[in-house]
Amino acid sequence: MKGWKKKTAWFLLLILMAVTLGACNGEEDIDEVEAPEGKYQDGEYVATAPGHEGPIEVKVTVENQDIASIEVLDHNETPVLTDPAFEKIMPAMEEHKTTNVDTVSGATLTSLGIIRGVRNALVEAGGNEELFTEDEKITFAEEAENLEETYDVVVIGGGGAGLSAAIEAQENGAQVVLLEKMHALGGNTLVSGGGLNAPNTEQQERNDVEDSVDQFIEDTLEGGDHQNDEALVSIMAEEAEGVTQWLQEEIGVNFISDRLQQFGGHSVPRALIADGNKGVELIEKLEEKARDLGVTFKMATEATELIMDDQGRVTEVKAKNEAEQELTFHANRSVVVATGGFGDNLEMRQSFNEEYDDRYMTTVVPATTGDGISMAEEIEANFVDMEEIQTYPTCNPQTGVISYVANSRFDGAILVNQEGERFINEMGRRDTISQGILDQTDQQAYLIWGQEIEEVGNMTSLHEKEFQNLKDNDLIYQSDDLGDLAAKFDVEEEALLETLEEYNAFIQEGEAIDIEKTGSQRTVEEGPFYIQKVVPAVHHTMGGIKINENAQVLDVNDERIEGLYAAGEVTGGIHGANRLGGNAITDILVFGRIAGENAAKE
Repeated sequence: MKGWKKKTAWFLLLILMAVTLGACNGEEDIDEVEAPEGKYQDGEYVATAPGHEGPIEVKVTVENQDIASIEVLDHNETPVLTDPAFEKIMPAMEEHKTTNVDTVSGATLTSLGIIRGVRNALVEAGGNEELFTEDEKITFAEEAENLEETYDVVVIGGGGAGLSAAIEAQENGAQVVLLEKMHALGGNTLVSGGGLNAPNTEQQERNDVEDSVDQFIEDTLEGGDHQNDEALVSIMAEEAEGVTQWLQEEIGVNFISDRLQQFGGHSVPRALIADGNKGVELIEKLEEKARDLGVTFKMATEATELIMDDQGRVTEVKAKNEAEQELTFHANRSVVVATGGFGDNLEMRQSFNEEYDDRYMTTVVPATTGDGISMAEEIEANFVDMEEIQTYPTCNPQTGVISYVANSRFDGAILVNQEGERFINEMGRRDTISQGILDQTDQQAYLIWGQEIEEVGNMTSLHEKEFQNLKDNDLIYQSDDLGDLAAKFDVEEEALLETLEEYNAFIQEGEAIDIEKTGSQRTVEEGPFYIQKVVPAVHHTMGGIKINENAQVLDVNDERIEGLYAAGEVTGGIHGANRLGGNAITDILVFGRIAGENAAKE
């Protein structure tokens, strides 16, 4: 595994977008606009610029020929993840009267969108690139008061696994510090659909769904090609229902009361969906609980090294902050690694599986660069399934971001290719669907549905801003006429109409169909209809640090490394060759809690 260096792919993206700050989104070139006497012309100016999830609209008020206030009028950025960008950049601009500010780590594209939006507005006030760049440069790096601190338990990573571990450790009598390298908590949990699988829940009972722990185990093992660690899968399945109760009763998480979802590869619907159909609800409530308990948070603090004592026990974590100070966190009891996977580290991905090269965008947050993998390797931890990398089949072709409007697939929407034909079971495994799409013309596909499906999930209204952004970028189209729908993306109209006729006959009359259709089955007959262009993107890395049933990290000889635990996507073995949808959140919460409880008892 040695020989590669950790790749910070998000930094390259930052450079690319930073270059674009020299180009104005307005009608005129910034440098060609003559400035008034003084700096800017007094008044109110509104402009937009692209963020990560769509346009960011800002209003800039100029008084006494300089920036007085900045207000965001509209945006579709992910809450929590991008909050630090809004909370830091605009006050800094107002206080220092400058647009020459740093981006916020973990929210680079949002930061650039805010900066570009403000500059676009100031162009209307007579601003130009020379004025913008000659201003004082503002950074957000803060020096730490103490370079060395001691706690009982050190948790590395502030996603769902890290927060769960921190809560359990603190509740079990430990003083806990959580290190997060970004300015915001959440990790990939935050940008997930907020769905987690559990058998025998009240929601299943209300919907007359028969399920069992054994069936959940079997589905997971089959989905992972029986490459999974069965002992770990069993723990996940056995503890799943208890986790849902813990979330609702102790953490205060709310789930959509009337939605029970069946992800691909599952034999029955068993996924509860958090309010908003995103992981924001989970992260906000977990963070609130952790803070109430007294967990210490160190943000913008990147762990760099695990330190062992003479007996081979992990006792320290080395880290650095944005001020480039070297920090040491001593652990009286133990350390929990919960740093997530390596989906956004292209070099690391290709070192384990050459297939996942730069043709693939990713759905993951920029922090997902394999830091925990690198640190664990240096102390000779064992690893499992590192070549197993999963793509998500229905993502935005321009950004790679997972599309939640495309969750209409779970309510019965069908996939067709450029030739207007179904080519895959839409409710199959993610890896199978993704590969099926890559085998089609231009390595893309089209999701199609009508009102029979839309009225069940209401995806275009539930995710209204994403829907509008997709429309603005010609990635989704709505029409009462199927021929018009086909023409929009040059899909073969005659073949598409024939496909829909055969599919509807299968639903209504049980006629034979060439390609299996499992899960929700609804006709596509009632307009208005929708067609959405989708592509696969790297979504999850199944491989990682090898752990035992107690979430203890194992070394290359399969002996436990004293004082070290791991949970979440940084670990391997639970999902085998392929992760079923909804299993990641269950996994990180179950093993996050196990890791935290045991770490506190060392």
